[in-house]
Amino acid sequence: MYLVTILGNLLIILAVNFDSHLHTPMYFFFYSLSLNDICLSASMVPKMMMSIQTQDHSITQTGCLAQICLVLVFSGLETCLLEAMAYDRYVAICHPFRYAVILNICMCVSLTLFSLFISIMDGLLHRLMMLRLSFFTELRIPHFFCEFAQVIRLTCSDTLVDNIVIYIAVCIFGGVPAFGIILLYVHIVSSLLRMPSPKGKYKAFSTYGSHLSVVTLLYGTDFEVYISFSVTDSMQKVAMASVMYYVVPQMVNPFIYCLRNKDMKVTLWKHC
Repeated sequence: MYLVTILGNLLIILAVNFDSHLHTPMYFFFYSLSLNDICLSASMVPKMMMSIQTQDHSITQTGCLAQICLVLVFSGLETCLLEAMAYDRYVAICHPFRYAVILNICMCVSLTLFSLFISIMDGLLHRLMMLRLSFFTELRIPHFFCEFAQVIRLTCSDTLVDNIVIYIAVCIFGGVPAFGIILLYVHIVSSLLRMPSPKGKYKAFSTYGSHLSVVTLLYGTDFEVYISFSVTDSMQKVAMASVMYYVVPQMVNPFIYCLRNKDMKVTLWKHC
């Protein structure tokens, strides 16, 4: 699965990089999301595979804190990029004549850098919060990697402030993008319903169908993790659900974009 994730996302990065026809805002966000998916997988899966291969499941405190920080940064950036991609589809369908003016290259880069900045700030904030907590000498984390929510439950310090910050971060990086995507798609659907031509409706649907599939996959697996955490006391089942959330969307995303996007398929066929 890790190999498929790396190769699939790398194909999208190379296709966008080498084909000048794909140098548009939509494919710029495809490029950014694929690069982020590679980084998110690389922040946890290699260590996981090494632990399975060597049967050594230990990790240093520094390594655990670094893994927590990286996972939070790339997870937060993923939701922000999905919202930016929804905004790109909204402008393309609802304001097609102003598309090139609204979403120029400076705007796309600014959105991506701002998303990266706030994601890094979130990751560093949680890492600093972890440093002020006290733990026992040896900890056994019931997970495949150092997930922040699981690690913080093992502390012997007061975690009231930490839990408040966690809920705020979840609202910012989970709730706000989800609300923004829903709002943008309400406008998109209302614009599609006003189109007189069925052919135009189908063409417009094909431009955002892949993005909607990726959003559904990401938030669907996230909802599965939440349900597993709420209804079961088995940490093994929660850990398995979390791995599905952090591994499956990153592996499936390239196939969704390649199979549903005509330009991407043509580019990959031409260069491969």
